[in-house]
This record gives sequence, structure tokens and C-alpha cells, in this order.
Amino acid sequence: AVQVAESSASVLITGPNGSGKEKIAEIIQANSSRKNGPFIKVNIGALPQDLMEAELFGAEAGAFTGAEKQRIGRFEAADGGTLFLDEIGNLSLSGQMKLLRVLQTGEFERLGSHATHKVDVRVVSATNADLLADIRQGVFREDLYYRLNVIQLALPPLAERLDDVLPLIE
Repeated sequence: AVQVAESSASVLITGPNGSGKEKIAEIIQANSSRKNGPFIKVNIGALPQDLMEAELFGAEAGAFTGAEKQRIGRFEAADGGTLFLDEIGNLSLSGQMKLLRVLQTGEFERLGSHATHKVDVRVVSATNADLLADIRQGVFREDLYYRLNVIQLALPPLAERLDDVLPLIE
């Protein structure tokens, strides 16, 4: 993770639940040139499908019922830093398409707006899903997989890394 931190490339951390994927993302951020920038965490699995776009990209006032004021999204909040997308395998196909565009161009529009915003964000994502199997089943985009998986860190289960237990607890 410390070696990977020096790069600005996207990182995909894979491994079973409880293996320390979020801690690895924190180590990457803390040792990167973006360490003084924001580190924004998003649990994709916990986002309701209909709020995903507003959560990631923001929304203008009146863009949907209950949107009374402008809201910046997680990409905008992470500008100059790192965005950690946990449980990326749970992202819908439409969400995958929108995420791919931001990864390709660094540009997005807030929900309800036509103004394009540009950000400089390093994306670190994590999953316990088998994304290659999901690609074969047509539920995960292959082009997005290769954008997210520039560098992959595959974590074995914590039960196979007993020396890591105490440092992770600390």
C-alpha cells in the first residue's frame, strides 16, 4: 500500500469482508502526495439507487423533491484528494456509466444542472465481489473495471494474516 501510494493511479482493493480494505485505503491516502487533501469515503452498498447520483455528483436546489438547497457531491468534496468507493461491485449499471465518465474526463454535472465541473480526484475502490464474474454476467462494465483496476491489491482473509491483526486493531 505504501508503494502504491506514490502513484496517482486508481487502485482496486479486493478481499473478503473484514480483511482491512478500508484501512489499506487509509494507508494509501496517508502516504500519498494527496495526504493533505480530503479523504472522502462512500459506501456504495449503503446508497439508495435513486440517491446515488446526487450523493456522488451533487444536486442543484429543486433538482428533486426535498432538494431545497444546492448540495455538493462526494467527487467535488474530494477535489485535490482521494475518494474511497467501498463496495463498488454494488453500483448499478447506470451509476457505473456515470462513474466511468468522471474517471475518463474528471468532469461531471450536478443533478439538475448543465454546468460542467472538473475535479482532480484519485479514486481508490474496494469490493468483496468477483468483478470478473460480474462482467461475464453483464452486471459490471468491463471498461469501468479497467479504469478502477489500474493497480490491484488483493487482500487474503485476515485469518490468513495473523501478523496483521494487532496493527489493524491499533
